[in-house]
Amino acid sequence: MKALVFAAGLGTRLKPLTDRMPKALVPVAGRPLIDHVLSKLRASGFDDITVNVHHFGSRIRDYLAACDPSVHISDETGFLRETGGGILHARPFLGGGPFLVHNVDILSNIDLSSFVAECREDALSTLVVSSRETSRYFLFDGNLRLCGWTNVKTGEVRSPYPDLDPSECRKLAFSGIHFISGRIFDVFEEENCPERFPITDFYVSICDRYPIYGHVPEGFRMVDVGKLQTLSEAESFAEELSL
Repeated sequence: MKALVFAAGLGTRLKPLTDRMPKALVPVAGRPLIDHVLSKLRASGFDDITVNVHHFGSRIRDYLAACDPSVHISDETGFLRETGGGILHARPFLGGGPFLVHNVDILSNIDLSSFVAECREDALSTLVVSSRETSRYFLFDGNLRLCGWTNVKTGEVRSPYPDLDPSECRKLAFSGIHFISGRIFDVFEEENCPERFPITDFYVSICDRYPIYGHVPEGFRMVDVGKLQTLSEAESFAEELSL
């Protein structure tokens, strides 16, 4: 199975650590973040893995060359493409079938093999979501099909459905983990996607025409290691996961 790890971000929320290293190499429980993610992917049967790089990209490339040389590098050193553009740029490594996308700064207890097995065959993409507290949520109907997005702090709502009532939708937070059909690249072409675009905005813009579903794993727990404030929590969680 194929997987793409998003490791190209600037890591601005982890400054000053990321002034001298990429977010992917920030140590958590004695190991770089990317090592935790790659180990989970390997243990779950993902044997064809791509990592995209930008900020301190050569540092990540050197680390992987020494520790996991079979990983493909999707190089965005000269131009950071955001998440949608990152997937599109990695097409030479991902094309031909479905693939998982996993943010490098997410630690979780999800059983990835079970998640993939439970994805609906008609889904263009299946997003791991949960009811955790945040300000931005995807909106889903009763069948967990995506129908929009909202920022509950500002009241902003985005949806291709002009009469969508967010109060009648399930509000669920995205985890940064999604399983995507290989058909996505045809849809990118049909929608004339640029080189740089966010995948979340893209999902919302097409969800009335293509089935995109949410998946809420039972007992799901995660830590977003994108902020300095969560590093200590991540340390404890990573040690718990390795028990």
